[in-house]
Parts: sequence; structure tokens; C-alpha cells
Amino acid sequence: MQNRLNFKGQVAIVTGGGKGVGRGISERFLENGATVIICGRSEPDELPTADGNTAVFLPLDVRDADAIQSFVDTIVRDYGRIDVLVNNAGGAPAADAATVSPRFSESIIRLNLLAPLNFAQSCNKVMQTQDSGGAIINIASVSAVRPSPGTAAYGAAKAGLVSLSTSLAVEWAPKVRTNTIIAGLIRTEQAHLHYGDEAGIAAVGNTIPLGRMAVPQDIGDACLFLASNLAAYISGSTLTVHGGGENPAFLGAANAE
Repeated sequence: MQNRLNFKGQVAIVTGGGKGVGRGISERFLENGATVIICGRSEPDELPTADGNTAVFLPLDVRDADAIQSFVDTIVRDYGRIDVLVNNAGGAPAADAATVSPRFSESIIRLNLLAPLNFAQSCNKVMQTQDSGGAIINIASVSAVRPSPGTAAYGAAKAGLVSLSTSLAVEWAPKVRTNTIIAGLIRTEQAHLHYGDEAGIAAVGNTIPLGRMAVPQDIGDACLFLASNLAAYISGSTLTVHGGGENPAFLGAANAE
């Protein structure tokens, strides 16, 4: 089993891999021997490190398609291959759908849907030339499959990402496998901005069947599986990692005996 999770000699790209969920993903691949390349608009204060391996950072705005292609060309020049792409970069601030500007909505779609497509396209060109092909993992959100009030464009973009993955899995087979992770609530270094203090974080965790929010490494474990030979026959699939989801609201409101 351990050998099948060994990524020694493989090159993995994790967009937004220096903090939050991306950092947890990067660390998991580093622990299992991969050469990990992360990108973002600014370098993190500390690069992800695990088992003596440290990620390599290259600056990149993933919304710039030409910059993505230059980034991929650099990786191929310096490392000779690309085995795994994790499209993790994304997000959105809260905004009222009734009043938000078209420019704002377009920027959210560009970051959360078009950027992953452009990155996947550039990496696919490389993976198709490799005997071993490659694996692309898109990080989506429960916002893709339930209402996303306050972040409507983000939820729509993530829903589009789920659909996109299924189409690319058909178009790019058999060399390249493409899958999506639907991530639930995750405790990162910025959790307090969304959920409050420790009491608030614990209260939110108690609404989840498994009793806690995910941590970034939970998503990293799912990525390891989907990128590995253990998932050699899994493509075009969606893996939901949300601790069992949320209790339906009507259960708390009903008074039937």
C-alpha cells in the first residue's frame, strides 16, 4: 500500500499551495516523496516542508492564461515532466448578488473556473506526451451542490468546475485522469474570520456528523489517493470530503413526536 502512495520522482503542481488548504495538500505530497511546485501572487513566509523536502515557489497570477503557459514551460524545462496538477487556488469574498458589479462576478468566475481550465489545458499538453500520463484534481466546494448565499458566483463557478472535470475526463482519456474534490468546512489559519473564536469554531464543528471541521491535511489525503495508482480506474468522478455533511435544517425546526 505504501509503495502505491510513493510519489518519488514525480512532479506535482499545487496552485495556491503555500497556505490554508493548499499548504496541507503540498505537505502530503512532500511527505510521500514528490517534487512539489507551488504558485501564488506572493511567496509565503514559510514554504511547505515535510520529511526534509521543501516545496519550490514560483510567482504566478493564475488568472493570466499566458503566465500559466510560461509557468508550465518553466516546470518542464527545469524538471522534465508534470505528473500531478491540483487546482486549489480560488475563493471569494462575500457579496450581495442583487447589487454586486458585473466586473466582480466576472473576476470570481475567472479565478474559480477559467483559471483551473487554463491550467489544466496547459498541463494536459505535457501529460499527454508522457508514458505515465498524469492526474488532474480540481478542488471544489460544497457551495457547488447547495445554496451559496453571499457567494453566489463562487458557488456557480465551483458547480461549473465539477461539470468541467467530467468533460475533461472523457476528452483527455486514457492518458490523463481528471477528478474533483468537493470540500466541506475546513479549519485553516483564517477560520476565525468565518467562524469566530474557539467556541464558535467548536460550535460549527458540532453541526457536522463527524464532530469537527476538516483540516487541510484531510483534503491532502484525498488528493494523494486520487493522484495515486490506487485510483488508476477513477476518472470523471467527484469525491465529497465533508465529514458527513450537515444536519437538515428541518430536523431542528420540526416538533413532531
